[in-house]
Amino acid sequence: METYLNQLRQVMEHGTRTDDRTGVGTIAYFGLQARYDLKLGFPAVTTKKLAFKVMASELLWFISGSSNIQDLKRIYPSNKIWDANYADYLKRLNLDANDGDMGRVYGSQWRFWRTPSGDTVDQLAEAINLIKHNPDSRRILVNAWNPGEIDPKQVALPPCHNFFQFFVADGTLSLQMYQRSADMFLGVPFNIASYALLLHIVAKVTGLVAGEFIHSIGNAHIYLDCIEQVKQQLERAPLPLPTLEIKDRGQVTIDDFELADFALVDYHSHSAIKAKMAV
Repeated sequence: METYLNQLRQVMEHGTRTDDRTGVGTIAYFGLQARYDLKLGFPAVTTKKLAFKVMASELLWFISGSSNIQDLKRIYPSNKIWDANYADYLKRLNLDANDGDMGRVYGSQWRFWRTPSGDTVDQLAEAINLIKHNPDSRRILVNAWNPGEIDPKQVALPPCHNFFQFFVADGTLSLQMYQRSADMFLGVPFNIASYALLLHIVAKVTGLVAGEFIHSIGNAHIYLDCIEQVKQQLERAPLPLPTLEIKDRGQVTIDDFELADFALVDYHSHSAIKAKMAV
């Protein structure tokens, strides 16, 4: 994960002090890209601890198409990653509580994209179908950024990772994701691991080998209240990457996976570094 650490250094050394909607302030750098070859190991951050089950349960929630935080907690009750955004969303709506609905966040856009006619498109299923039956297509992509559904009173958080595209070559499946806004300390290690896991899942469903995850970032930023934590992390030496194991349950669809199906093997890391998420 030296690539990720180098990106932290790039932002710290060459970023610009900016204000932001949270009021915390950031050091921001525009335009980064990294490539992670999954054949060399699973790209889990090792200079601090990755909460693997939290990350994997969030991804399964996205894949399910749900936009309800209660469904996330049914997958993994200890997952609190969306709690602050949910509370902020209720505050914006002047509500004490609702049924858990967060607006049309990632999963609903991936699986139930709304068309002008009122129909819905399962973008993820269509992408998998293209991988299987038209692997040379340049249209194998999933878009989460719907300009008509990003109003602060419509959704808890407009998508930060906007869209992703698959590429098939020589029996290998690769994935590139574009992220408009990237919290380099807290968010990006999760984003890297999440899309690496998604690539492994789709490769398994389509009978291909997971190749590269390419991560393209627009606004890469470090919040000012995380500067000391970033410095602490950069003092640590990265450890060898773990490998990912997915339970073999025969032929499966994208909707068949469960949290217990995934395991990181030989994952060793430095201790966790705590920081407050800006909302």
